[in-house]
Amino acid sequence: MNIAFQTDVGQQRDDNQDYVGTFTNDAGLTLAIIADGIGGHQGGDVASTMAVTHMGHSFEETNVKEPIEAYQWLAMQVKNENQAIIEKSNKYKDLNGMGTTLVAAILFQDKMVLGNIGDSRGYLLRDGKFQQLTEDHSLVNELVKKGMMTAEEAQRNPKKNIITRTLGISKEADTDISVYRLDKNDQLLLCTDGLSNMVSDEEIAEVLSSSRSIADKCQELIMQANQAGGPDNITVLIADNESQEDAN
Repeated sequence: MNIAFQTDVGQQRDDNQDYVGTFTNDAGLTLAIIADGIGGHQGGDVASTMAVTHMGHSFEETNVKEPIEAYQWLAMQVKNENQAIIEKSNKYKDLNGMGTTLVAAILFQDKMVLGNIGDSRGYLLRDGKFQQLTEDHSLVNELVKKGMMTAEEAQRNPKKNIITRTLGISKEADTDISVYRLDKNDQLLLCTDGLSNMVSDEEIAEVLSSSRSIADKCQELIMQANQAGGPDNITVLIADNESQEDAN
């Protein structure tokens, strides 16, 4: 599994409240994780950093080997980190109301455990087919699901950044977690809404399908988001489940 990631402040923000990292546990599995902080100048940065670093370092100390163990670990860690963020928010006045989205994948050779809360996303490119695996926890997506708005209208709606679930803020950290198979040459993309709000699925798929290195693909996607206006921080992580033949 080859992994590359990149984060960028964007064109209209002074600070980058996104945080990204990869971590390897004692069994050789990889956790890839992205968080997008919310809650003001300092709070969002603190919440996203806490989520990624705490969960990453905890994962490094595990010996999780099987998908069911990874699923259980991720569910428990999200609850623990949710409580940690709330406690820190309550302790420091300038951090009141901080929170963060989260999208995380635990990667096996032929499977992955993918979890998300908020509107940071996970996508998969397989045999030329590009699909969104995660579901946004956002106000406009709830309206789309109820048939009150089309997906196209949601993309243009000024309230599309209002999220309905986060880490922190609420004691309930209701996270979606699923297990997916991984085939050779699959590409997993994790990203914040700084990418998905500005670059279409078709454009993202075109970049992933290109012959560029995955590092160059990350750079290209961020460049496209910035060229489209870059109103938010942009973070991209690509994991390429290359075949053994390609690896040698």
